[in-house]
Amino acid sequence: MAGNIAIKAEGLGKRYKLGANGSQHNSLRDALEAAVRGLTLRKQKPKGEFWALRNASFEIKRGENVGIIGLNGAGKSTLLKVLSQIVTPTEGKAQVTGRLGALLEVGTGFHRELTGRENVFLYGSILGMSRAEVTAKFDKIVEFSEIAKFIDTPVKHYSSGMYVRLAFAVAAHLDPDILLLDEVLAVGDLSFQKKCIDFARSLEKRGSTILFVSHNMFSIKTMCPRVIYLRKGEVVYDGPTDQGLRIYESDSRLAVSHWIDKNAQGAPPIAITDISLTGENGVEKTVFDFGERMRVRIHYETSRPIQNPDIRIGINRSDEVHCCTFSTLSDNINLQEVSGQGVIEMCTPPLTLVSDMYFTTIAVRERGVQISSQIGAAFHTTHPVYQANAYGVFHNAGDWRINPSELTHVEQHQAVG
Repeated sequence: MAGNIAIKAEGLGKRYKLGANGSQHNSLRDALEAAVRGLTLRKQKPKGEFWALRNASFEIKRGENVGIIGLNGAGKSTLLKVLSQIVTPTEGKAQVTGRLGALLEVGTGFHRELTGRENVFLYGSILGMSRAEVTAKFDKIVEFSEIAKFIDTPVKHYSSGMYVRLAFAVAAHLDPDILLLDEVLAVGDLSFQKKCIDFARSLEKRGSTILFVSHNMFSIKTMCPRVIYLRKGEVVYDGPTDQGLRIYESDSRLAVSHWIDKNAQGAPPIAITDISLTGENGVEKTVFDFGERMRVRIHYETSRPIQNPDIRIGINRSDEVHCCTFSTLSDNINLQEVSGQGVIEMCTPPLTLVSDMYFTTIAVRERGVQISSQIGAAFHTTHPVYQANAYGVFHNAGDWRINPSELTHVEQHQAVG
């Protein structure tokens, strides 16, 4: 049975020391730079430490697709860096059996001062390819990347999309038994993203193992029947995806927003005690079709009457891009006072948000002053074509004309006027 295990982690932990300058060493290059600085700078005593990963243990079989999920700062990227041997664990050990390809944070494994050509050989060697193997596959790698024109340009001049194209092209020609993906497919245009997904699918059919980190739970649900859920660096769930997504959504609900004034005296006079998202029929759900309306139901409790409140329900994308806000004030809902316990419900217009993951946010203002702010609940929108990397945040149909020069007499007159 042991021969069927692709990855085995036993008590993995990674501790970072925080110095006076906030530095931490993630790689050999960081350590060398620190050593050079140490020749001229007096060593400073670390001010503290934190565990980015702690006591992570699991086994992943050959041919499994496993999602690694959790809120920001949960340790997902650190775990993949440890498994790919970019970062050395502080404790525990990981055994990886098979040829491993890793597409981590944009630029990981590249040297900014080197050209694309030089980085192909550098990154290929990091992934375990011999120089002869990289040379034999070089032309195909460049063709796959679609950046032949810039292959002899230093990568410090590359866009994030060009970084990913080149890195994925190298990893694709490694023919890995195990592929680690860290949100990299969120960068780049739709056609190249499709090429990458097709490559991942071909690996899946071949029996390769894929670990996939993403904040897009729709992608996780589509690709991964199993998820490992991290919370503050520790594995708190390992099992079927549906249950893992419920934990993720539960952790996301009603967290205090990071922009709320934490120095304010006492608790806010109004607290959001629960929030639910439903379809128009009132049935709770977290995945909405493109163009579907969503009901947001807010339960609240006040410690005193709130005068002339403005209740605001916002929608943020998972990367914290603000998409829109619904407001009782701007929508001409005249609330004189809110007190005690109660429920407020708002039904959105048809949501034309493209396929992605979003969060609701709840804010309450009293006489123009914000007195409460919380993250509400997570939801996903789906559409087979309208994807975030190609269509932005929302999509509404335009008024198209094939021959704009052929205007009617009335339209010509209006254009002149």
